[in-house]
Amino acid sequence: MSGAASPGLQAWMAGRLEAVERALSAWVPADAPADLGLAMRYGVLDGGKRLRPLLVMAAAQAVGGQEHAALRAACAVELIHAYSLVHDDMPCMDNDVLRRGKPTVHVRFGQAQAMLAGDAMQALAFELLTPTDGSLADSLQARLVGLLSRAAGHGGMAGGQAIDLASVGRTLNETELRHMHELKTGALLQASVEMGAACGPASPQASAALRRFGHAIGLAFQVVDDILDVTQATEVLGKTAGKDQEQSKPTYVSLMGLEAARRHASELHHRALQALADSGLTHTERLRELADLVVQRHH
Repeated sequence: MSGAASPGLQAWMAGRLEAVERALSAWVPADAPADLGLAMRYGVLDGGKRLRPLLVMAAAQAVGGQEHAALRAACAVELIHAYSLVHDDMPCMDNDVLRRGKPTVHVRFGQAQAMLAGDAMQALAFELLTPTDGSLADSLQARLVGLLSRAAGHGGMAGGQAIDLASVGRTLNETELRHMHELKTGALLQASVEMGAACGPASPQASAALRRFGHAIGLAFQVVDDILDVTQATEVLGKTAGKDQEQSKPTYVSLMGLEAARRHASELHHRALQALADSGLTHTERLRELADLVVQRHH
């Protein structure tokens, strides 16, 4: 995730990303049957912006949360995100051959193995949130599972993808487009913030403010994604550029125009920062800097 990150943020991100990568490498099994583990590891390791894990860990830091719980939550969110990309790239969905600068999982391993790898990654996410060693209280396990399952299911990411597929070639108004992206992209980003907050003793005021922050930054991310799809090259994005326009998918750029979409991203960024100011928390600088990166990124 490129952008003007401060030295402090760069150092913080480097430490957290190393911890997430190390944990994922340990928890995603290489020895699953019939090379299934190889496909799972190919789909989730060594690639991606890792924005969702960073949001989990920044929110946990903001509320003084448990680091070991936040790490499990961060890896679980990333597994759900990665599984969704594996399935979305398949011919029955978006039919893409490039993801994170390398061939997509179904291109590399075949469609059946890609489908199974996504299924197994989804299940593993919830396995990480329910350890049997007593390291996470039962109440926290239930809270984290509830947040992630709702964000990933019919009322979140999967529902948004269904709307997206049904909207190809249609003209959506702004309300319809926002609803689609609140589910498809925004729900998991918002859940990342809420899961991080759940790892600590957040007040009702702080929890509500962080929920608003996650909602705003989730939509801002999608608006910027739509902008980048028409302004950046495939080599920069690491995925096929111009795919939405080619497939006649509704986007913020196609609805509003490029400059209006940029203004909307800026408005959502301001809304996210205002939510942080309303939270009453004193350690939100990493969340604020991540919000800055979301709207300033180039890929």
